[in-house]
Amino acid sequence: MTASLEQTLPEPDVEDGIKYWASQPASYDGVLGGFGNGTLPRVDALGSRQFLQHLLPELCTVPSAIRPLTAPSPSARRPRALDVGAGVGRVTSDVLLHLFADVLLVEPVAPFVAEALRRGRASEALPAGASIALDENPMAVPWKGVRARTTSVTFVQATLQEFDPARPKGRVLGRVGYEGNAEGADATAVALEDLDSGFDVVWCQWCLGALSDPDLVAFFKRSKAAFRDPARGLIVVKENLCSETGSPRAVFDESDSSLTRSDLAWKQSFAEAGLRIVHEQVQEGFPEGLYTVKMYALR
Repeated sequence: MTASLEQTLPEPDVEDGIKYWASQPASYDGVLGGFGNGTLPRVDALGSRQFLQHLLPELCTVPSAIRPLTAPSPSARRPRALDVGAGVGRVTSDVLLHLFADVLLVEPVAPFVAEALRRGRASEALPAGASIALDENPMAVPWKGVRARTTSVTFVQATLQEFDPARPKGRVLGRVGYEGNAEGADATAVALEDLDSGFDVVWCQWCLGALSDPDLVAFFKRSKAAFRDPARGLIVVKENLCSETGSPRAVFDESDSSLTRSDLAWKQSFAEAGLRIVHEQVQEGFPEGLYTVKMYALR
């Protein structure tokens, strides 16, 4: 970022941020700052899925106008995504498992990642034929494919400052769902073997404000190095934007020790990390009074 930003704004403190979020409820309402019980979660998930399918139409799993006419080969590898700063698994369950076969979920806040793991295990243990109406508690909706073991989620506790998508390390808490050729094997052992498989998409939503400017650029570089296919891999950033007056700007939030960056500030960080913008789009349909939220696809 610019020198003026670095000199005038405090840098996010990882421990302060974790302490704040650990004090919030481990629920959609908690991770969404009180907006988890309205329309925002559904509108957000729908916008995210449409954004991904516009860029990678082969991810579409149902007949539609965007689904390629030629189906993928049965031998094609399973699409794989990384969900960082994943909270209680909202994006994993409501977005990524609808499009990807395998997800690695990374979250530093212990109560949040424990709740995500509980939700995944509850889905895996559901009786045959069990279901829940979508207008009921979204936290209780079964995770797509987990019980049938057609999809998988691996859970890791780690901070973004330390996490390297190309060489994942952290506290592996477990895995649910698909086990590949290791049917009946220990889920954690399977997860450890699968950690360094690379990713088709790295999803970053409402978490990158916890990173200082240098840490943000470094994380982007590590994420790009984790692409399975450099020509097709994507980093998706979905974040709040503060206002600006023609130059990069950021606002520091003392409550959770985070930065809200402007559009130009985000674009400057992308350029410094050697990333180009493939597509960008404002998320529509959110309640009035919130920051503008924008999605960027990068590689």
